[in-house]
Amino acid sequence: MTAHTPLERFYHWEKNTPKQPFLRQPVAGKWTVYTYQQAGNEARRIAQALKKLNLPPQSNIAILSKNCAHWIMADLAIWMAGHVSIPIYPTLSATGIHYILEHGEARAIFLGKLDSFVKQRDAIAPDIYQISFPFYGPNEGDAWDDLLQNEPLMESALPSGEQVASIMYSSGTTGDPKGVELTFGAFDFTGQSLVRNFGITKPERFFSYLPLSHIAERAYIEIGVLYSGSSISFTESLDKFAENLREVQPTLFGGVPRIFAKFQEGILSKMPQQKLDRLLSIPIASAIMKRVIQKKLGFSKTHLIVGGAAPIPVGLLKWFASLGVEIREIYGMTENCGYSHGDHGDIVHIGTVGRPWPGIEVKFTEEGEILVRHPGLMRGYYKDAETTRNVFTADGFLKTGDKGVADAAGYLTITGRVKDQFKTDKAKFIAPAPIEMKFSSNPDIDSICVVGMGIPQPIALVVLSAMAVDKSKDMVMEGLTFTLQQVNASLEHYERIEKVVIMREGWTVENGFMTPSLKVKRNEIEKVHLAKYPVWYKHEAKIVWE
Repeated sequence: MTAHTPLERFYHWEKNTPKQPFLRQPVAGKWTVYTYQQAGNEARRIAQALKKLNLPPQSNIAILSKNCAHWIMADLAIWMAGHVSIPIYPTLSATGIHYILEHGEARAIFLGKLDSFVKQRDAIAPDIYQISFPFYGPNEGDAWDDLLQNEPLMESALPSGEQVASIMYSSGTTGDPKGVELTFGAFDFTGQSLVRNFGITKPERFFSYLPLSHIAERAYIEIGVLYSGSSISFTESLDKFAENLREVQPTLFGGVPRIFAKFQEGILSKMPQQKLDRLLSIPIASAIMKRVIQKKLGFSKTHLIVGGAAPIPVGLLKWFASLGVEIREIYGMTENCGYSHGDHGDIVHIGTVGRPWPGIEVKFTEEGEILVRHPGLMRGYYKDAETTRNVFTADGFLKTGDKGVADAAGYLTITGRVKDQFKTDKAKFIAPAPIEMKFSSNPDIDSICVVGMGIPQPIALVVLSAMAVDKSKDMVMEGLTFTLQQVNASLEHYERIEKVVIMREGWTVENGFMTPSLKVKRNEIEKVHLAKYPVWYKHEAKIVWE
């Protein structure tokens, strides 16, 4: 594998395929397209503006914006100018943003598509230089378009593989987020490996909507595109998501469990399951129905669909497979540049995250924790040498914090987080993740958190899905009761769920119960609801409404 950097790969496409579409941005219903040449021209002019700041080499520069064309161009400009990018989740509170900017010692920040900048503005210290994107920026500091008056930066030293390219702060399910230092070499290993593993031999159409501040989107979209000479189409807004996806019809697509669940809800809201089953049982009607559904979802040209960030319920995977939509689960984390396991080959092994990708070493501790080693691992946590030492073994394996089991062929099933286990009053340890996965087969459940500290048996806290909201209370309770009985029949006695508690308020990023990557913040839920567990536990009904 010849060493490169993402910047070198961009320069390659800029020189050899200058007219190839690179970034496609919808604005007010119209698509603005940037070729590799056009994007390079703007990135070079912004890089020159950064050079004029006379910052020390390898200064940290933040990007606070939803995904858009200028996000990618800003990242390239930061690298061209010899600096390090720090992506920030655009939905973070002012407190979270301030922590990252201060801890990350950011000297400048790019500002773009934001829904609540009026609440975030105070997080940015006056001495941090600000650049606002066009079209949707909050108009703070210098305007991107004004800085395009600079001459383009034509020559700059290429970064080495050992240099830090980006500091990516974890979304923080527990405690303060940690800054993961990823080198150009780590991105290079991941980029080259992904292109090879996915069999990409020509430009593909990618669709970007999950936060670029999350490693999955960063590695599989930005880095994947830079290493394949492909194009990225962005979504204009949440309201336009479905419309934009249908317009693009991407050839590769990635999603998280909640996205696929929303797709399912949308289909079933227009065609009840009974009618869908009837049509799928008729060969000619089935083929037509599958094509229609795939096109309306935006998947008529898609030859690879991957899912990650959290396990997708087996029932949901099988449901999509019945429509001819195969979702291959992948596994990774920020600390290993999102690159670990994937379901490769002709057959999708539903319920697993696949086998180790080539070039990866995997082993397990006695407790079942997954350890991985490959050239794409992080350099360490920014300004945290002690935690860095603790997360690596003496022989250089990364401790993932995830527990799992692999079958004889190497297919990995994630069984939970090492630190998520809790002990009930009966002194029994409970691993919540496998139980939560079993409950997720019920489409009335949007989110679930199995808890049990201070009570004899665990209980399940659930947030209802949009499908359940349209049903009667009796129908929802009947479905949850049936699921509870099914799940408990498969569990050890000490694991059996005593109550299902339906939450009054949904769990969202905004109210602090979900991370920006849509994972449940177990610690935050415990803080708010722990005192109520005994009351719910003693309730006479099996299904309890908060």
